[in-house]
Amino acid sequence: MRALLLLGCLVSGGLSAAELSVTSPDKSIQFTFSDDSGFAQYTVTYNGEELMRPGRLGFSFADAKPIYKQLSLKEVSRDSANDTWEQPWGEQRLINNHYNELVVNFSEKGDADNAFKVQVRVFDDGIGFRYHVDAEGARTITREMTEFSIVDSHTSTAYWIPGQGYERQEYLYRETRLQDVDKASTPMTIKLANGVHLAIHEAALVDYAGMSLNRMNLGRFEADLAPRADGAKVRKTGSFTTPWRTVQIAPNAAGLINSYLTLNLNEPNKLGDVDWITPGKYIGIWWGMHIQKYTWGSGKKHGATTENTMKYMDFAAKHGFDGVLVEGWNVGWDGDWIQNSELFSFTESYPDFDIEKVTEYGKSKGVKLIGHHETSGGITNYENQMEDGFALYEKLGVEQIKTGYVAHGQSLKRTTEDGIKRFEYTDSQPVVNHFIHNVNTAAKYKISINTHESVKDTGLRRTYPNWIARESARGQEYNSGWQSPNPAEHVPMLAFTRMLSGPMDFTPGIFDLDYPPIQGGTEEHGRTKYMRPHTTIAKQLAEYVVIYSPIQMAADLPENYEAKPAPFQFIKDVPTDWEKSIALQGEVGDFLVIARKEKQHRHYSGNDWYLGAITNEDPRTVNIKLDFLEPGKTFEAQIYRDAKRTDWKTNPYDVDISKRKVTSKDTLTLHLAAAGGAAIRFKQL
Repeated sequence: MRALLLLGCLVSGGLSAAELSVTSPDKSIQFTFSDDSGFAQYTVTYNGEELMRPGRLGFSFADAKPIYKQLSLKEVSRDSANDTWEQPWGEQRLINNHYNELVVNFSEKGDADNAFKVQVRVFDDGIGFRYHVDAEGARTITREMTEFSIVDSHTSTAYWIPGQGYERQEYLYRETRLQDVDKASTPMTIKLANGVHLAIHEAALVDYAGMSLNRMNLGRFEADLAPRADGAKVRKTGSFTTPWRTVQIAPNAAGLINSYLTLNLNEPNKLGDVDWITPGKYIGIWWGMHIQKYTWGSGKKHGATTENTMKYMDFAAKHGFDGVLVEGWNVGWDGDWIQNSELFSFTESYPDFDIEKVTEYGKSKGVKLIGHHETSGGITNYENQMEDGFALYEKLGVEQIKTGYVAHGQSLKRTTEDGIKRFEYTDSQPVVNHFIHNVNTAAKYKISINTHESVKDTGLRRTYPNWIARESARGQEYNSGWQSPNPAEHVPMLAFTRMLSGPMDFTPGIFDLDYPPIQGGTEEHGRTKYMRPHTTIAKQLAEYVVIYSPIQMAADLPENYEAKPAPFQFIKDVPTDWEKSIALQGEVGDFLVIARKEKQHRHYSGNDWYLGAITNEDPRTVNIKLDFLEPGKTFEAQIYRDAKRTDWKTNPYDVDISKRKVTSKDTLTLHLAAAGGAAIRFKQL
């Protein structure tokens, strides 16, 4: 069904203004283009009320005329779609793709060749639009003038981290008035005074610069593209298409999580048969390095030894984990490894790590080695060895690699054709292209990539399903004592911001919360400053459901799980690949309750549901209707929750574990301690 065309003439400033509109399938959202006063503009309404005021569109170039004023609007085409596609892995197996589309042309009056087209798709849960520019020869974009102009900036709340120019996006989210935002990374989430929630982001970031949001005035933001090393924003040859600019729209916070708009705006799988991509759970020689039990570099405390890895593989095999991640196995970690980007080898192991012996031992146990490539931001050194590194891993049966781009300062290092070393932002066009080159090359060797310190997610896992996870946020390692721990609101904040963009390898599951250098807290100005993580064990369990990733890690040391077998059972049970996911209730930075149904796969019947509930520093009681369960069926609810005495500061370890029979007609009442949570398996009987 085609959307209704609204074409009229308005008078503004003495000029005739054309308007073209398209609505969402359910008619709740209307997107309108206008050439009022000769500018390319758009507005958005939601349920009949103005949501986004006129925002301008356009470009300026270093080597061509700008395209932004004295423009006239003309319709090019309309289309609609209502289909369903299947994810090879994901938080939801079947995704409905339902939208109405409008393509328009804005051309300069008197020079029709100086023009751009804008393609907009309007879904029931938001909008996405992108530019198409027909051009010949080379063009350098100096500015993309896309604006996002939000109504009611005085009473709207924004949840955001600093934008382009800041390292790795590993920052705590800020909660401020919208008008107090400076420059924000995306996704940026906004709560309006009437309770409507927005999330501004982008989709399908390919051969372009990542977008931040630069505040202009009040609620008006302009796209700010990450510059290349030479200061140019984007270089293009011939005609080009930009990433989609997206705005998710929901009546409440939970509605944002239940949206798949970003995935729908990405191209379908380009890799062909991807049966070799396997979601699962892993353990790793990683947390011990953060808590000073091991070192990455060689020496007496070297963690990545043959003997140690085989012990981890024994544990993995005993408890049903698919793989063991080993960091620090290859030459380059000694000394200041963050500065050693040119010294890393991706094929040469330390003498105390026999990679062939380790992988053969893993095969005998049914456990795979998970590879690791730390680049220290040295992109050129990595690209020069990438194929050799992948070939080695493929020969040894390695199917997944965690890559890292830890670098001092804000920039990654790239050597250009003239032999000069340049420094690039993580989301600049050359680095965006590096990451796509990395996953494309890995696919030739049937290897999946879990990128840490990477460019933000924009839904490219649909196009490249072997881009199985990434970090791109402040993860569990900040709870290890080398910096102030993540506050209790951090994960409830991530769920409504960073997690809207895609899976995150957060590495949950810490069971020992009193490791050096934590030591229970320190005195500061006469008060106890708690360095202990702001969490309970029950919250650590809940994070396996709340934080979506197809490759979840059990991050703690094996001995700490063996000391607490009862709560560890939930980690062993919970799957990582889902048939369906439903965010039930929540508020940004406060709390979240989410339910997921397991996908039928290997050890999972496809009948069971799992639920995770977490809260910030405030204890709370949540009442949860179980109407997501299949009617007429009975389930055993295996409940792991904070006990009456649980307190993250003094007693984070108490977990109340109970069982009861439930049906879809029941309601569960859960008390969550401060910084606490609850995790439930609903096992169908």
